[in-house]
Amino acid sequence: MATSTDNHADLVQELEPVAAELLERHMSQAREWFPHELVPWSRGRDFAPGWEWSPEEANLPEQVRSALFVNLLTEDNLPYYFRTIEAMFGRDTAWGEWVRRWTAEEGRHSIVIRDYLTVTRAIDPVELERARMAQVQCGEVPEPELPHDGLVYVALQELATRIAHHNTGKMVDDPVGYEVMKRVASDENRHYLFYRDLSSRALEIDPSNMVLAIERQVRTFEMPGTGILNFANHARAIAKAGIYDFRVHHDQILVPVVVRHWGIEQLTGLNDEAEQARDALMTYIGRIGKAGQRQAERRERLLEREGRQELASV
Repeated sequence: MATSTDNHADLVQELEPVAAELLERHMSQAREWFPHELVPWSRGRDFAPGWEWSPEEANLPEQVRSALFVNLLTEDNLPYYFRTIEAMFGRDTAWGEWVRRWTAEEGRHSIVIRDYLTVTRAIDPVELERARMAQVQCGEVPEPELPHDGLVYVALQELATRIAHHNTGKMVDDPVGYEVMKRVASDENRHYLFYRDLSSRALEIDPSNMVLAIERQVRTFEMPGTGILNFANHARAIAKAGIYDFRVHHDQILVPVVVRHWGIEQLTGLNDEAEQARDALMTYIGRIGKAGQRQAERRERLLEREGRQELASV
């Protein structure tokens, strides 16, 4: 029966058995893998004193380098994501077991991506290290105030991260690089499923507060990368390449998860405030869809112009 959890800690406690079941599912599906087996070490060589990086070091478009840069630095901010999630859900019971397992898996992602980028010299290692230092010193991550918001945010964030990793991998003109990003994306997908299904159960327990949280988180959601140096420019480059933009956000996150899986339009028993939030949410999702379509059309026109210019120069 749906109830309202005025004491928001009650939701965490009521969801603990569900978290335990989902953790067990996760562990049964997870497969051990090793970063060192994916990295092409034979391509590596020493960095001579005074060596300076040049884009010619790697045959990657600037937008793809931006995506790899953001993807890795997001993973590097792991200590602060861990702190926030542990504070929100607790360090004991299945919640604590989950967040520690999640942390171990996410740490593996930063290892394999950084090793791959260093060996292949795909990104300036000096710029990358300076950005990592700034990112970790800053320690900025979203910190939702309520567990309802936390569940929704991490579900959307994990799926967005999986999509960004996978789409970046498809644009890396290197089978090894593609395999690295594919492996990382596979882990992120299981993380997303954990939080998605927790959120589904929370919607059954406390639909009104969850709808309010979904509306807040969808309205304020940004691609993972809070605190990264020059993030706005990198985000524009990533969107321009179609790796992650409004259309991806609408078609691969908002519609399949919020509208279909969580069945936001079919929920019953909502209070007046949640009913208003649902109406606002559906209107907002519609606007994002239209913005994504316009963005895609502009990209197609730009590609057509660039194609004609290339032909004219031959």
